[in-house]
Amino acid sequence: MSTLTVNDLKFEVRRSAQRRVLEITVDRGGELIMSAPPDVPDAKLREFAQRKRMWVYKQLAKKEASTHEVRSKQFTEGEGFAYLGRNYRLRLVHESDAAVKLIGGRFVMPKPLARDGREHLIRWYCDRARPWLAGKVAEYAARMEVSPAGVRVQDLGYRWGSCGKGELLYFHWKTILLPARIAEFVVVHEMAHLHEPHHTPEFWRRVERAMPDFERRKTWLTELGMSIEGL
Repeated sequence: MSTLTVNDLKFEVRRSAQRRVLEITVDRGGELIMSAPPDVPDAKLREFAQRKRMWVYKQLAKKEASTHEVRSKQFTEGEGFAYLGRNYRLRLVHESDAAVKLIGGRFVMPKPLARDGREHLIRWYCDRARPWLAGKVAEYAARMEVSPAGVRVQDLGYRWGSCGKGELLYFHWKTILLPARIAEFVVVHEMAHLHEPHHTPEFWRRVERAMPDFERRKTWLTELGMSIEGL
């Protein structure tokens, strides 16, 4: 991989023999990635970046605005935490038979565990995310003509999901915080990568066949996805 600087924009250039068209993506951390076939000259890359620069600026502005809206969560009485798009208040109790429970529309946690509340809640999210995401994968498998080897849930940094070697599907544990219809789009997106490793026109056609309204879900994730990241 190499880098390309155009004015005040710096791109990480990723070349692949499987790629047929140029594409710019802005990842969740705001880093710019330009994907390209191996034989495209740097001058062509620079020209492409120039043509796309206003679009890039708009995407960066959206991400900056979303980041500013995020407030770090505190594990105190009444704090709100997301789960499948809904907000649940935290109730601290003197004791409980579990580190985290969702009871009567509230997250319940023993007060002595609040110091390590983030660790306990992430574990709870992971335990709920695995069967939920695996269920969605099973629901779409026949429709998308794929047979994933399995589902893994872990911290993926700035990615919502990843299609790994051996046809394993990986999802960020934060996917379970998203509204169900948006988390479902993340699942379909990664399953489409089992056919097409890059975001080619054929890739998006596969996504659309499985999920005709994917554009609206994709737009929501791009514009609002980072708003859930305060944990």
